Amino acid sequence: MATQDFSQYLPEKVPSAEGMKIGIVVSEWNDEITFALRDGAVETLLRHGIAKEDIVLRYVPGSFELTAGAQFMAGYTAVDAVICLGCVIRGETPHFDYICQGVAFGLTQVTVNFEIPVIFGVLTTLNEEQARERSGGRWGNKGVEAAVTAIKMTALKRHFQQCEKS
Repeated sequence: MATQDFSQYLPEKVPSAEGMKIGIVVSEWNDEITFALRDGAVETLLRHGIAKEDIVLRYVPGSFELTAGAQFMAGYTAVDAVICLGCVIRGETPHFDYICQGVAFGLTQVTVNFEIPVIFGVLTTLNEEQARERSGGRWGNKGVEAAVTAIKMTALKRHFQQCEKS
């Protein structure tokens, strides 16, 4: 399966994010990678109309803690969506598999429990080079993609909320 740079999107196909409030939870583990993802996400949110004060940034020690961070963000702040950014690089033990599976399942549960989009912006790579290629390298920046996804999902939720009222 070929990898594609989806961070090269068509801005006109992204709804305005004006008036949205988005939380971003960032893993501090592999921070060279995750902070590049964060920067891509923040720049994209600002480009699409979110006010700087409506971007709530919080940090957790590692990718496994993203689930708790997302749950705290959803439960204690009035955000429309939560973007979770992390990077798990395969090693010599099954640790990688447990972390990736736990985070994917956990973030899905937060989405279901709080009825807000929780975006899986976690790189799951075989090596550090692949992580760099996906955090601003030749395959783009997956933080950009996560931000676009958060905007589109928030707009979709708002659309359905308006339909219910009509």
